[in-house]
Amino acid sequence: MRNSPLNSLCTKPFIKNLTNDHYTLLLHAQIRFMTTSKRVQDRSKNKRIHDLEIAIEKHKIISKILNLLEILKKEPEQIIPLRNLDQYRKQINLPKPHKISDFLHKSPKLFELYKDQRGVVWCGMTEKAEELVKEEEEIIERHGDKVAESVTRMLMMAVDKRLPLDKIAHFRRDLGLPMDFRKQWVYKYPENFRVVQPFKPYDEGEYLELVSWKSSWAITELEKKVLGLKEELDDNDHVPGLLSLAFPLKFPSSFKKVYRYGGQIEHFQKREYLSPYADAQSLKAGSREFDKRAVAVMHELLSFTLEKRLVTDHLTHFRREFVMPQKLMRLLLKHFGIFYVSERGKRLSVFLNEAYKGSELIEKHPLVVWKEKVLSHIGYRGKTKKIGTFDNSSDMEGKDLFESDSEDESVQLELKQADNLSCLESNLPQDSSEMEMEEVCRAYKD
Repeated sequence: MRNSPLNSLCTKPFIKNLTNDHYTLLLHAQIRFMTTSKRVQDRSKNKRIHDLEIAIEKHKIISKILNLLEILKKEPEQIIPLRNLDQYRKQINLPKPHKISDFLHKSPKLFELYKDQRGVVWCGMTEKAEELVKEEEEIIERHGDKVAESVTRMLMMAVDKRLPLDKIAHFRRDLGLPMDFRKQWVYKYPENFRVVQPFKPYDEGEYLELVSWKSSWAITELEKKVLGLKEELDDNDHVPGLLSLAFPLKFPSSFKKVYRYGGQIEHFQKREYLSPYADAQSLKAGSREFDKRAVAVMHELLSFTLEKRLVTDHLTHFRREFVMPQKLMRLLLKHFGIFYVSERGKRLSVFLNEAYKGSELIEKHPLVVWKEKVLSHIGYRGKTKKIGTFDNSSDMEGKDLFESDSEDESVQLELKQADNLSCLESNLPQDSSEMEMEEVCRAYKD
């Protein structure tokens, strides 16, 4: 800190002549000078994609309802005393002081409350909710083979060709797995994988292990798209190795400075990298080849998901299994033309940019269409207001993404919460977005 050029300015006589605002500005500038770490909140506001923030808000609303439906499905009679739902607040994501009864009253087409003879209030599903639950089960059953392919390909990418079932459970809803997949579904495809306990008795944990390698599945979704492959190759026709395919890029429309670094980005796009299905243990961590392969792995994993989006926590759980860098978030932020990271809510989410047009998926899986049907019965009409320009303290201060008289209070609270954007951007006299862009583009240089 004593080497900072600001120290020579921050003498007592000088500080006496400063206003509080000026002193705060100097302090923030000094912190910025000392800090080299990259946080989501430190991004330039020009790099934010408003449409994908809307998609996150829709997800937060529907996830509350889906969690509640799953809680009811686990009950023997699919009903539960209202007071017992209090223990599931964290799962539903409905913090106190918001009342669960108020939340349920906002979705009368899906949930109903009634008292028994002793005066105990119970919660259950309406007939419409039961129909929707049955429809979801039928969709999951119809697409089980495709999900089995995605899970098998994840095992093929894993360094040990096995993954802990506890970690796969994090991807359950993202992949379209049934709620009880650990009891029955994992045993339906013995030709693809099997459940093992390789570290027993030291570790009782269950793992899903690859049974047979399928060469026709060892080709990435990007390869299929670029080469126009619609049918599977013969099992002996493909051997994963070096690839030189460019990743589709989609930058925020408000970001105008990408053209200055087009050469570096083009060079990164042309650089060869190892297929996610090839053995990567010989790659040196931190090398350009290592990092570009990690980008390919994340691209492939997101391609497997229904909504081309994942909670970043779920990705970081697989760093060892998929040979990815420790600073995975930093890599995602560097390649913001390929991925978009949203910090809305308590957990960060990462999107595959190419899969979206505005706030909507370009290709919608039947389960995504089903979720939209559930959303239409929640009492949120889903109408969006025009999103204002980001200011220094909040992305959407005073702006509601969903307009409805019956909107849930907890969701309203989430929509109105200010983003914790770094005040360094707004207070520094220099163009901090330009400085960040230079840092990002160093990832593309040799």
